[in-house]
Amino acid sequence: MTTASDQTPRQAWLSVLATADAAQLQGLWHESGFTPEFDWLRAPEVGAVMTRARMGGTGAPFNLGEMTVTRCALTLPDGTVGHGYVQGRDKVKAETVALIDALMQGSRAHILDEVILAPLRKARHARKRVRAEKAAATKVDFFTLVRGED
Repeated sequence: MTTASDQTPRQAWLSVLATADAAQLQGLWHESGFTPEFDWLRAPEVGAVMTRARMGGTGAPFNLGEMTVTRCALTLPDGTVGHGYVQGRDKVKAETVALIDALMQGSRAHILDEVILAPLRKARHARKRVRAEKAAATKVDFFTLVRGED
């Protein structure tokens, strides 16, 4: 199992981008003002991937089912390649992810991290916290009373 500390910086930003809310991602992208020229290596296309799971997180892997994904790849004029893989059928989001991925590999990465990735990480953390709070609210603690018969 891969943990956040095992990820490379690129894996980390691609994870944040792929799981971001599409509307928030588009808003931050347009506010950033970046409009790089690029050429398609692979135009956005929709397909399916087989997802795998493990019972209890540690058992033998099994095929859980298929998931729809959109992917694309592009190149900037300097030759930098960006990839975008997102869940669902959102070609615009896949393109935006690929553009940000390509730009994050260049000299303006710190700017993109500040104006796009930092707010997305904050929103991701808030979503996880809300999900954890909802799960904690359903927790049941079982206890046993000691009976005097024993």
